[in-house]
Parts: sequence; C-alpha cells; structure tokens
Amino acid sequence: MTSNAELMRRDLEVVWHPCTQMKDHEQLPLIPIARGEGVWLTDFDGNRYIDAVSSWWVNLFGHANPRINAALKEQVDRLEHVILGGFTHEKVVELSEALVAITPPGLAKCFYADNGSSAIEVALKMSFHYWKNSGQTQKTRFITLTNSYHGETLGALAVGDVSLYKETYAPLLLQPITVPSPDCFHRAPGESWEQHSRRMFAHMEATLAQHAREACAVIVEPLVQCAGNMRMYHPVYLKLLREACNKYNVHLIADEIAVGFGRTGTLFACEQAGITPDFLCLSKGLTGGYLPLSVVLTTDKVYDAFYDDYATLRAFLHSHSYTGNALACTAALATLEIFESDDVIGRNRDLASHMARALAPLADHPQVAEVRQTGMIAAVELVRDKASREPYDWTERRGLRVYRHALSQGALLRPLGNVVYFMPPYVITPDEIDQLARIAAEGIDLATR
Repeated sequence: MTSNAELMRRDLEVVWHPCTQMKDHEQLPLIPIARGEGVWLTDFDGNRYIDAVSSWWVNLFGHANPRINAALKEQVDRLEHVILGGFTHEKVVELSEALVAITPPGLAKCFYADNGSSAIEVALKMSFHYWKNSGQTQKTRFITLTNSYHGETLGALAVGDVSLYKETYAPLLLQPITVPSPDCFHRAPGESWEQHSRRMFAHMEATLAQHAREACAVIVEPLVQCAGNMRMYHPVYLKLLREACNKYNVHLIADEIAVGFGRTGTLFACEQAGITPDFLCLSKGLTGGYLPLSVVLTTDKVYDAFYDDYATLRAFLHSHSYTGNALACTAALATLEIFESDDVIGRNRDLASHMARALAPLADHPQVAEVRQTGMIAAVELVRDKASREPYDWTERRGLRVYRHALSQGALLRPLGNVVYFMPPYVITPDEIDQLARIAAEGIDLATR
C-alpha cells in the first residue's frame, strides 16, 4: 500500500514543482495527497488538512463535490473534447450564455483559453490588435499598478510588478507604464480606504493624461492584489478608473482570475464599483477547482473590429489546443448551477463576518501590522516592528514557520512571504474557521519569537 514516504521518494526523482526551491524538500517533506472531501485533504498516511487556501485559490465548493462529480461523470461518456476551430459543442455554448448573463452588462462575447496567464495574454493581444485594426498603430503599451501580478507567461509577467517572479526574466519582457498602487496598507494615519484610494488615483489620472496616445489598456486586479501579499483597496478606485479610461480612450482589463466568483463578497469584484471593463479575465474558480479553463469576456464593439475577410489579417489568430474543452465547460456549468440554486453569496457574507471575528484578536499581536479582509479573503501581515511597520526580511521566512506549524496541526496555510492569508472553499464551517484562526495564532506566536 502506498505511503507518504514512498510517494515522496518517487516524486522527488521525477517531478519539478512550481514556485518551489526544490532543495527545501531536503528539510520540508512534500505532502502526498490521496483524496479530498469538502475542505479536507487526506494524505497516504491518513493525516487530514483543512485546505485554507483552496489549493491555490481555485476550489469553491469543496473537493470531490458530488454535484460537479455527477456532471462530469455524465459528460465523459458523451464528449471529452473537440477542436473549437470550425466546430462547437453544447457545453461551450451553454457556458458562454451563462457567463454573458451573469457578468457585468455589455460583455457579450467569450474567448476561451486554458489558464489564467493565457487569459491575460489573450486580453493584451486582443486590446493591441483592436487598436491596430482601428488604425491607431501607435497604441502599443500597457499601464499597470505597482505590486500587481497577472501570471507568469512572458506577456502576463511583463504587466505584473512582483519582483520575486519578474526580476530574473526582465530582459525578455515588454516595458509597461507602472503607476503607484492604491494599496490601502500604505494609507496615512486616520485616512479611510476610500480617501486613500481616491488620493492615489491622481497618479493614474496623470499617467493617462500623459500616455493615452500610446496606451492600449490599463490592467488591474479589482480590489485585491492577491499574489502581491493580499493587499487591498476601495471600489471607488475602479469607478474612477473606468471613467478615466473612457475619457482618454484606453481599454480597461479587469483581471478577476483570483477574485471572481464570490471571493470579494459579490459574484464579481467589478460589481462593487458598478462598472463594466472592456475585457474581463476569469479562471481559477470558473470550474470549481476541477479542470484548467479560462475565459476572456469582451464587448461587441471589440468583437466587431475583428470581423472581416480572412485575408485581411484582422482576425484574432490566437488558439489553444484545449480551448473550450467539453469536460472543463461541464465543470464550470455545474459550478455556476450551484451559485444559481444556492444562496452562496448570502452564506459567504455570514462566513466572512465569522472570519472577521475569529481573526480580530490577531490585530493586537505585537508582530502584526494589519488584519485586513475583503469578502472571503483575509490576510494577517507580520512585521518586525508594529509601530514603524518595518517588515521582516523575506529571507527570514517567518511565513514558512507558520506554514510548518499549520501542517503539524492539520491545516494547509501557505503564506505569501510574511503574510498569512485565508481563502477557503465556501463549504467551510464556522467551527473550521475557528480552528484555522487558532492554528494561525499559534503559528504566528511561534514564528515571531
């Protein structure tokens, strides 16, 4: 019978893991997972772990969800995949209709890819190509925020700003125009999130005024810069940004790959600002955490700019072999059906309130600078000095100490540097939230001694 030790040994001989210094596993054992159920993961030795990070933010309704399982079992005997060039299938049509119906008004067309980074590549290319087709060939650059993250393929990496991922590959990348983030961690004493976000928008306004002629689009992560240490800002920034993009004739790309599908308290983060972007990028929770799939939704205006005879090269010639995969679309439809039939957003509000109460005591910890939250995303930022907010050096790996303690107590809490965050599946219970809060508090105490 397979054991943790056996599978780990075999893994280390042949697998190269993502976002990992493989030498770490000389001291930090891999955790081989045998099965999942709800918020729980079970390894080959029978140990259980609460998946507090939704397995990199993808899982919405728990592992081995019976409703998604049933839909996939039915579909797999009918059609697993078909080329989407010149062909179509029922599930991709149904999913596209459903997405157009629930996303912000005005988004009318769906273009599919395989993962979040690929969706960003699609949106960047589509925006650039739109302006080219419109005769504005001088528009070749993108505007982005400091501390942003949009993926790790070269185009997506170029418009991000987290040096840990980007610095090594800088010679290969496009050069964006980077604007200070509205990140409310840096607000002045006594300043509200809204006041800070409004004040920070002046930088974006000035940049658009100066660079609108050469800019294709502004790309942002609405409300939460997830890989950028879960830094957060107020919806008013998005409202002001939409107005300014209209004023200066620049596209707005909303990267809701991580924050979409209820993570921020509404189905889509853009709803909280009452805006419609020109491009909406979705992935991760789209399939409930089951299969890789992403989609870029855009407007009829954008779509019409590409509609012409093939020989003109106005067509958007971008493709992925597994575009619109039937099984992935089936999982996505089953996920959306859960949103439709259950009061997911209402229940999430209750869970988010419970999470806030459970984590509130950590705000008084001498090495915690801030406990912040947007919907079902919460973060605890560790610092060397609370008064000055002097950060720990990342090489001290305080977050890793929290991670190791959490594993020993049956929880998957995988910090971002010195930020311990919570983004659990929506099927978590209040008691399980309390358990995570207790484990995190213990881990923070141990890590900051």
